[in-house]
Amino acid sequence: MTGVTLVDLSKAFGSVTVIDRLSLTIEPGELVVFLGPSGCGKSTLLRMIAGLETVDEGEIRIGGRRVDPLPPGERGVAMVFQHYALYPHMSVRENMAFGLRNLRIAEEEIGNRITTAAASLEIGELLERKPGQLSGGQRQRVAIARAIVKQPEVFLLDEPLSNLDAALRVRTRLELAQLHRRLGTTMIFVTHDQVEAMTLADRIVVLNCGKVEQVATPMEIYLRPRTRFVAAFVGSPKINLLPVAIFGDGGMARVRLSDGTNLDTAVPSAGLPQAGLTLGLRAESVRVAAPDGATTLGVVEVVERLGERTLVHTALADGSRLVAEDAGVSAVRAGDKIGLAIDARAAHLFDAGGLGHHPAVAA
Repeated sequence: MTGVTLVDLSKAFGSVTVIDRLSLTIEPGELVVFLGPSGCGKSTLLRMIAGLETVDEGEIRIGGRRVDPLPPGERGVAMVFQHYALYPHMSVRENMAFGLRNLRIAEEEIGNRITTAAASLEIGELLERKPGQLSGGQRQRVAIARAIVKQPEVFLLDEPLSNLDAALRVRTRLELAQLHRRLGTTMIFVTHDQVEAMTLADRIVVLNCGKVEQVATPMEIYLRPRTRFVAAFVGSPKINLLPVAIFGDGGMARVRLSDGTNLDTAVPSAGLPQAGLTLGLRAESVRVAAPDGATTLGVVEVVERLGERTLVHTALADGSRLVAEDAGVSAVRAGDKIGLAIDARAAHLFDAGGLGHHPAVAA
């Protein structure tokens, strides 16, 4: 197995810097996801590793070997694209064999690799079909199989599920996870979909404006976001972010919402600034409750019934918005005045610069 090391990578298109002195180490056998909004640089970074974009500054090493001066075919990588990139006039078998023939691999070896990859992805019965005779999901499997037969040191996947419908995305996501376990090969997966990132990754690299915001396991990203950007980008629904004032002395920070509600957090007060703080609360830490047992009150604006849970969008007395969670079978309706029980021990605090301060023990 082979790892990937990026050292002070930079890339600009004209006056626009897309990747800004980025360094990262990907361990052998890891499945790492580059996650971020459109325009953050994640696909450009993947294309730089593949050799499809030049490097302005820095180095790319694969298995300890510097590869950024090398053409794509000599880097030991295989890429799966968002739009499949299959040759329409070739059969599935011919699409899979094409790159191997260019490498002058023996026909018997090509046949063995195709048979093995087709069996792994359950596309053996599709080998003589043309891409136009396949569904979107089948085409994507063929694109993945075409990468597998190259037996690369590193797989690069650029939003490979984005053209699939919702049900097929779930199925293909599971198949990719199983494939990674079987092959054990290093994989780098680009997506803007946080569900794909959370369910697939060993580690997530959250990118923003060409820089790394945080590198961590999925649950560490969710439970202890390094910055306000990470907290807001990862999680559905989006984390509640409310301005707060800090008051009182003590080991843990006590804060006051703008509607006057006081909260005792589990965030150590030592080192916290005294102004410019924002409270971060996940919806699961705000529950619908009877008014007499609530932390604060709100008026229901929108109710989202998701089956296993209900999301309740509320407005507090000062107009602040707070999303709460209720049971799947909920009697709450728009216009109701309800109580909200806030678990402040799970709250995060973000300073004016966006840096996160978290509970002493993860909630």
